[in-house]
Amino acid sequence: MKIALIGAGGKMGVRLSHNLKGSRYDVAHVEVSDEGKKRLKSEVGADCVDIDKALQGARAVILAVPDTAIKAVSSSIVDKLDPGTILIALDAAAPFAGHFPKRDDITFFVTHPCHPPIFNDETDMSAKRDHFGGIAAKQAIVSALMQGPEEHFAIGEDIAKTIFKPILRSHRITVEQMALLEPGLSETVCATLLVVMKEAMEEVVRLGVDRQAARDFLLGHMNVLGAVVMEEVDGVFSDACNKAIVNGKTRLMRDDWIGVFKPEEIKESIRRIT
Repeated sequence: MKIALIGAGGKMGVRLSHNLKGSRYDVAHVEVSDEGKKRLKSEVGADCVDIDKALQGARAVILAVPDTAIKAVSSSIVDKLDPGTILIALDAAAPFAGHFPKRDDITFFVTHPCHPPIFNDETDMSAKRDHFGGIAAKQAIVSALMQGPEEHFAIGEDIAKTIFKPILRSHRITVEQMALLEPGLSETVCATLLVVMKEAMEEVVRLGVDRQAARDFLLGHMNVLGAVVMEEVDGVFSDACNKAIVNGKTRLMRDDWIGVFKPEEIKESIRRIT
């Protein structure tokens, strides 16, 4: 099966190219920048072809391009795709925002990595240090069949398992649910609170605590507190910790913070991204 990989010389494109190399797929690499072409050749040993040659006979097209470029790139190639082609996006933002072109006889498939979990059974150091995933650490993925025949889900999922391997679990969800997960859960909530924790660490350092001591203390507590909160271990917080959470939550969080998951807020967040 032939796959056209557009944006093959970018950071994500090179990651995907590594995992597609030696797979059962015949990959045609497309990259517009000279720097990206050199990177792909140097790191993967792959050469690029022009877009028309890449799309000819391709049963799937992967868009490894920024969210802001999805609309322009997909619109520029849509008329060149054979009926039944699977167009694959690596993030839900642009598809959710309606940036895929209109064409009923091709398939729209969206997939995204969950990244290796904090709590895992990795023992090899290369896997333990693979925080992004797709190299040595197992990770889960989420995928959605946005448009197209049901049998295309299995094809898209197999491609997703290849480009994001090694795989821990594969979940099927909808594009709307994927938008709740990102930007909603992962960026608006998780990334924001992590930035706040880093700022809190910097503040106690400013107040006189040794930086390494503060970092060790914070990361260690993130580990044990996270294990309890996420039910990774059978444990409970102390009465003092529970009281601190009650006091801290009212001090740190707005009463209506859960509203970030309202449809209109998700749509506005994605509008700003794309």
